[in-house]
Amino acid sequence: MTLSNSVREIILDTETTGLSPDNGDRIVDIACIELINHVQTGRVYQVYINPQRKMSQEAVAITGITDEMLADKPLFHEIADDFLNFVGKSTLVIHNAKFDIAFLNSELSRINKPLFYLENVVDTLAITRRKFPCLPGSLDSLCRRFEIDTSARITHGALVDCQLLAEVYINLLGGKQSGLSFGDENNNTLETVSSQTYRPLRPLRRFPPSADEILAHQKFLEKIPSPLWLAQTQREIS
Repeated sequence: MTLSNSVREIILDTETTGLSPDNGDRIVDIACIELINHVQTGRVYQVYINPQRKMSQEAVAITGITDEMLADKPLFHEIADDFLNFVGKSTLVIHNAKFDIAFLNSELSRINKPLFYLENVVDTLAITRRKFPCLPGSLDSLCRRFEIDTSARITHGALVDCQLLAEVYINLLGGKQSGLSFGDENNNTLETVSSQTYRPLRPLRRFPPSADEILAHQKFLEKIPSPLWLAQTQREIS
């Protein structure tokens, strides 16, 4: 399989000044992690953004991001092309996608850039509600279920949340990948090494057992209490 034919996905998360772009809230932090065939490649995009408005007290408490931290950061239109180039046409993987897509599209519409569509997004919250309808849908609850270490998550930052979501996403798909992919620096091909072990079948025995082998086998069978095959024979006789 060549790299160009591989499945590329982008784990994405944002932090914002508040809860609603309709009320003028803006994005202050965007992070993305690249996956190829559900494996992290090490390519990461993260940027803080000056929202040109004040952070709400609730947002500061959740994220630890203050107005002072954002004062010298670039505006969204200054980072938009770099962000869109990183994402490309890859599928986005987002937890509670409606929230992040609404904010992204609000920012993109301001500068006449193409919008994102939920039809092209994998929403891990929707997957959670289908697979675990009784489980709270938060990222924290999923991390607890899958025993994912959250000690690095002192506050909600986009990058740390992306890192946790990447692990949650793989677990929602069924667990760790069954093989490892290795790239060739010359041709970018991927070789998949399966973790499954195949053992060759024993060759058929082409001679009958000896009298001593038959006797040894009968003595061995006498040591087995209430064998299943004897019970089956008795049921057939009765």
